[in-house]
Amino acid sequence: MIELTNHSSIFIYLGNSFIYKGTVFTRLGIANFVLNYYSMNKSRVIILGAGFAGLQLARRIRNAAYEIILIDQYNFHQFQPLFYQVATARLEPSAISFPLRKVFQREKNIHVRIACVDEIDTQKQVVKTTEGDFEYDHLVLATGCTTNFFGNKNIEQYAFPMKSTIDAIALRNRILLNFEDALNAGPGDIESIMNIVVAGGGPTGVELAGALAEMKKNVLPKDYPDMDFSRLNIYLVEGLHNTLANMSKASQDKSKEYLELLGVNLLVDTLVQDYDGTQITFKDGKTLKTKTLIWTAGVKASVPNGIPKEVMVRGGRIQVDEYSKVKGLSNVFAIGDVAYMETTEWPKGHPQLANVAINQAKNLAANMKNMLQNKELKPFKYKNPGTMATVGKRKAVVDLPSISFQGVFAWLTWMFLHLMLILSVKNKLIIFINWAISYFTNDTTLRLILLPSKKQVELVDEHHFFHEDAVIEK
Repeated sequence: MIELTNHSSIFIYLGNSFIYKGTVFTRLGIANFVLNYYSMNKSRVIILGAGFAGLQLARRIRNAAYEIILIDQYNFHQFQPLFYQVATARLEPSAISFPLRKVFQREKNIHVRIACVDEIDTQKQVVKTTEGDFEYDHLVLATGCTTNFFGNKNIEQYAFPMKSTIDAIALRNRILLNFEDALNAGPGDIESIMNIVVAGGGPTGVELAGALAEMKKNVLPKDYPDMDFSRLNIYLVEGLHNTLANMSKASQDKSKEYLELLGVNLLVDTLVQDYDGTQITFKDGKTLKTKTLIWTAGVKASVPNGIPKEVMVRGGRIQVDEYSKVKGLSNVFAIGDVAYMETTEWPKGHPQLANVAINQAKNLAANMKNMLQNKELKPFKYKNPGTMATVGKRKAVVDLPSISFQGVFAWLTWMFLHLMLILSVKNKLIIFINWAISYFTNDTTLRLILLPSKKQVELVDEHHFFHEDAVIEK
């Protein structure tokens, strides 16, 4: 028996349970119980998701009188806009991933928990996870979005998504293994190996297709001098008539010009109907052989179990008011990609962009501080600063509210703004050095095939990672 005294209170620990003031507690784990005890005098805020929105909120309220629990499946924050550069071996995963405990190591009131969310009980105000249950006074959903396969189980099984660092590493392995396989492939297999298809003509798809085309032109012939890379085909499939559908006509046209200049095969007005792992079937009946279908064609909100269906709208997003409060629920907020907020300026909701998520987190942080002081809350107002996409070296498009521009200056603008969003100075420097080397040499040294070992797979099972039906997105 162990007694833990804290002035007028006594804990009695009896192995698998606690006695506190005559009451036996068994529901929470030891760590969660102690966390509960020492945060009794503060309102507890649970933040689900350590993406742009969740991380920004935690950092903004760290000095307020809250006890904060930040829950995420991973122990690191991921910089999503550069996933494609990990997938194409331009950057190491560690360059765009930031350990959460490092970010908050000096903050005594922020507790990081690595867990998958099973369910939220909004009546009892409890979050149930694979690592125990957590009670809250305020809950913030910043769970982001996940890949939308539109109900097609074959595509979900065989295509490669790109919504996490782990997805990007898996895609890098697949791409590099393709070329190793091609060295000894027979006539019947070479076509499917040498066709790489990107589905979805948004910024992610355009940037990935451009990076693969540059890889084909500048890198692979040097790595595999005995292979004929004129047989390697990069396809970009888009269901609408133009790529970058949410950007200006000038940017759409220029991106198409850049992609064609790089040798990307554009298939517009084309929908993928099915995929069996070796062959794509399009809606018009045509087929295309490929072992690599990269799916960037849609997203849907990542919503934990327990959130009422009545508050969900198109894309699974959660309806919130102008203060980010979930409609119909008490003490529950939603920010970032998972949130749907209609305003006069944005009658169809805000775009699912990092800048929106960051600014929603800033506004909610200010309101949570105001709540402590019983001050008036401020509604969220968003002014679109613009959108951008890069297609390749010295090739990018930028749309600002009053002007659009393309080319080298747009490319430099894209690089500068993305570097500024990177968390640490060290990572900024690493990325800048990698970009500089790539610019002057048209090459990188990061083409490593890193497959999971048996022990890594066992660790995944042991620690409940990739828990079925869990909320894992950023």
